[in-house]
Amino acid sequence: MKVIHNMTIHLLLAMIGTFVVIVGAQTQEGFISLDCGLPVEESPYDDSFNGLTFTSDSAFIQTGKSSRVDRSIILSKQYLTLRYFPEGKRNCYNLDVKRGTNYLIAVSSVYGNYDGLNLDPSFDIYIGPNKWISIDLAGRQNGTLDEIIYKARSNSLDICLVKTGATLPIISAIEIRPLRNNTYVTKSGSLRLSYRVYLNNSNGFIRYPDDVRDRIWDPFFGSSYTQITTNLDVNNSNAYEIPKTALQSAAIPKNASGPLVIIWKPKPSNAQVYLYMHFAEIQTLGPNERREFDVILKGNFNHSGFSPTKLKVFTLFTEEPMKCDSEGCRLELIKTPKSTLPPLINALEAYTVIEFPQLETSLSDVDAMKNIKVTYRVSKISWQGDPCLPKDWSWENVNCTYVDLATPPRINSLNLSKSGLTGSISPALQNLTQLQELDLSNNNLTGPVPSFLASMKTLSLILEGNPDLCKTSLCNPTKKKKFLLPAIASAASLLVIIVVVVALIFIFRKKKVPSDQHAPSPPSVPVTDIGNNSQSESSFLSTKIRFTYLEVQEMTNKFERALGEGGFGVVYHGCVNGTQQVAVKVLSQSSSQGYKHFKAEVELLMRVHHINLVSLVGYCDEGDHLALIYEYMPNGDLKQHLSGKRGGFVLSWENRLKIAVDSALGLEYLHTGCIPPIVHRDIKTTNILLDQNFQGKLADFGLSRSFPTGNETYVSTVVAGTPGYLDPEYYQTNWLTEKSDIYSFGIVLLEIITNQPIIQKSREKPDLVEWISSMITKGDIKSIMDPNLHQNYDIGSVWKAIEVAMSCVSPSSIRRPNMSRVVNDLKECLLSENSRTGESRDVESKGSMEFSRGIYTEVIPKAR
Repeated sequence: MKVIHNMTIHLLLAMIGTFVVIVGAQTQEGFISLDCGLPVEESPYDDSFNGLTFTSDSAFIQTGKSSRVDRSIILSKQYLTLRYFPEGKRNCYNLDVKRGTNYLIAVSSVYGNYDGLNLDPSFDIYIGPNKWISIDLAGRQNGTLDEIIYKARSNSLDICLVKTGATLPIISAIEIRPLRNNTYVTKSGSLRLSYRVYLNNSNGFIRYPDDVRDRIWDPFFGSSYTQITTNLDVNNSNAYEIPKTALQSAAIPKNASGPLVIIWKPKPSNAQVYLYMHFAEIQTLGPNERREFDVILKGNFNHSGFSPTKLKVFTLFTEEPMKCDSEGCRLELIKTPKSTLPPLINALEAYTVIEFPQLETSLSDVDAMKNIKVTYRVSKISWQGDPCLPKDWSWENVNCTYVDLATPPRINSLNLSKSGLTGSISPALQNLTQLQELDLSNNNLTGPVPSFLASMKTLSLILEGNPDLCKTSLCNPTKKKKFLLPAIASAASLLVIIVVVVALIFIFRKKKVPSDQHAPSPPSVPVTDIGNNSQSESSFLSTKIRFTYLEVQEMTNKFERALGEGGFGVVYHGCVNGTQQVAVKVLSQSSSQGYKHFKAEVELLMRVHHINLVSLVGYCDEGDHLALIYEYMPNGDLKQHLSGKRGGFVLSWENRLKIAVDSALGLEYLHTGCIPPIVHRDIKTTNILLDQNFQGKLADFGLSRSFPTGNETYVSTVVAGTPGYLDPEYYQTNWLTEKSDIYSFGIVLLEIITNQPIIQKSREKPDLVEWISSMITKGDIKSIMDPNLHQNYDIGSVWKAIEVAMSCVSPSSIRRPNMSRVVNDLKECLLSENSRTGESRDVESKGSMEFSRGIYTEVIPKAR
């Protein structure tokens, strides 16, 4: 028999009187429970019905006004007050969360005619820059409660109310609960709650403390069901932590030989759906009794011969998003011929997928702006939420650069003129690395112009009208209203040169004069290259040490120990000053790279510094003898570890992800932290080196290229790189962009994931990318992963990593993400893997999941 129920979640306020509280101590660690509009002097308080501790929202938002509703309308205390927003288009709460963590977010709004106007509000709610839901309180006397499961993209979460009409946005409560990261895993997007029910014919709902995650469970029962219950304890120890009270009852069909059917219509009707079904056998079965049934979700899911575990929860769930037909979603539990008992179900949850495609403004820019806002106590009404997004509500006097949805916007202009600023210029400004114009005029700033502004060479700085700011002629606002920072840079450089010269004179006076007047300069003294090599195009000016060839021989003990060999030449182990281990790369006479690449690498490494780039200790440029001296990386390169050539040690999935994040951070720095940006052009596993702590660092910059100007997005070059890692678009067009590196990095990720060669003729698909695409189509994740890992990994992080890799190797560079996006996604993978508690999701749930698939048309998986 068909049972139809809309299963929408209500605010449930009328049911509170029937709710039975089970007394017990439960932790509320990580919970955020805000009673919006609650006066500070009444905060905090413990809810008498469930023991939850609510606090005032006043510390999390700087706008809006408080009001109270008619007490006769509502019983629960957190709905007696509300916050409404008479000013501004967008008003935002800012909450501290943990990046990469899954959160259940619930917002409640009860109008209660707080303003006496009898006009039910309607408005929108956003999470960060993306719209979550439209609220319309017309006809909803008990208000609304909306839930979403959302993975935090940063350590800060913005929940914004946006005015859409004549009425004012209101909010009564915000409740945020951390969930386990190996639950409610999606291929993409977030999960909006459709319904969450337990099968019981009562009218009492379940939440905290019965549910340690404070999910609200509605009772649901159909006229074609029979209820069964138990007073025995039901083991709820799986990843989903279903409350025991929800598992102590179940529904079976009245017709013992018939199916148990549940039908619902998702909103919108074409939405992608995830379903979670929780089963526990709560009856004592006789020796000849058997309960076995098929679980069928029409057109999507089919699990045959399922038997619930006695007094222990067992969760079946859809790992793929489903789409139901025009009649809705139809779940059927059908008794098998072997079974003597009808099917049962204890609880189930359904969610629809909601995509949040727009990436937030660059995290470093957001942090800088928040710091500036606090430092100068800026009280502009628009300075809430994301500084750049949505575009229509970007912060006043802040201009941003927008590329696409997958690229975080960057702040390029900031106007703080006439903003009442006092004190010194904030150091936070140096974190706005893409800033091109900064107007600090007509304030009361004091002190000197800080030296960090000198490094921002493209920045135009306006300081007029700050009479006590910097008394030197270089920044006297009475002489220049506006000047470019290279002037400051020149002054700073002159000062540095004077200091260095004085220091060198002092050092040379203190040193003994060598007996051999032609002896090389000691390696501890930086020496300016005077271009004695006939091939030298220009001298190298650097604080790096220039070594003589004799010193290179000494530090390598006459090239005694070779570490490896590449296209440049042989790399030797060395030691500087008797203590510092180094790697010495000596150019061979037959090297195909030659002096041009040698010079390119020296010049690049002189001006870039990052923890995930191998640092240059010094160089030798003496006649035909060319050598580069690097920091020593004792654990070799990534390729050696993947291939097992470093003592057979197998890198764990966690370590692989850490190395991938390290490498991505290094590449992100080259692309976005350098002006002009730098393209490495030879990203591969042999150029990712590992230090003593297995921290990954990029090496070998001989092929790297800088873009001549900040506005140029591509450069025509002779194609260079390593076959297999080479961007096919770059190979065909000769146009070099940062996306060429991203393709190569995607190949590296695929090697990390699979430990398979890029080309293998014996494979069904010789090309690695094509082979993985075919495996994805089959849903064969186990065949994709390196068997040496023995399935010891979080399946969600694996799917996400594959998604990232496959997006990087898209044939079209336009469809590839930028490195900032790649870094963020890989950090999510690592957080997901770190959250594992010894098993990759619930073993029972994973093992029970078998379902029929349709034709999979996309070859790029999304996050699991």
